[in-house]
Amino acid sequence: MPTSTYLTPRLADLSVSERPQERLEAQGPQSLSDCELLAMILRSGSKGRNVLSVASEILQESGSLNGLLKWSDAEFRAIKGIGKVKALQLITIVEICRRVRERSPVSAPILDSPDLVFDFMRQDTQALEVEKFWTLCLNRKNRLIKKVEITSGTASNSLVHPREVFREAIRQGASAVICAHNHPSGDPAPSAADIKVTRQLRESAKILGIDLLDHLVVGNAAHDPRSKGYYSFQESGLL
Repeated sequence: MPTSTYLTPRLADLSVSERPQERLEAQGPQSLSDCELLAMILRSGSKGRNVLSVASEILQESGSLNGLLKWSDAEFRAIKGIGKVKALQLITIVEICRRVRERSPVSAPILDSPDLVFDFMRQDTQALEVEKFWTLCLNRKNRLIKKVEITSGTASNSLVHPREVFREAIRQGASAVICAHNHPSGDPAPSAADIKVTRQLRESAKILGIDLLDHLVVGNAAHDPRSKGYYSFQESGLL
């Protein structure tokens, strides 16, 4: 008995109410699930798999649409049915979403306490396997002007120079900065290198006339002996 060419139903074989494009046209984008929205971008599946099946696998591997913000083109191409061109298209869309999120007015909070900085940075540091260092440029009311990623290091270190930290702050006309970096281990206890660079940043800030309000080491509460999830140099009296 011949075997069907399709292991999952073709979209054409689904009822109209189950087809993402028809539902999008009739009911609007809010009616579509995350899987269906992603399927609309993908447009086509692969041999033996319809586009909904491919979209479902992507979401299963990434955990959510938000998880895709951390994906590279190689991770997309690891999914059967995603070739080079489609992977690059998806990376482009992901980058647009990331920039829209970062530049949105709603992501310009007032950062006037370590708790608020930790909450703001937590989404960027989740599941990172390398150290990254950011400068948060603030106005006179401690409202965020711009968040700048300064360095992305290895699994064990992230080097930073005061010149790189304050360059964007000067360009943005910032009155103050908060520095933040993550510890992939989850333990936010500062290393000797963290303490050294904080002292360098403190001295540079005095020369430039830009307030260094804090340097936050971001980890997670599960690996923090104090159960806070972060270490604040300002709270510890080292600034």
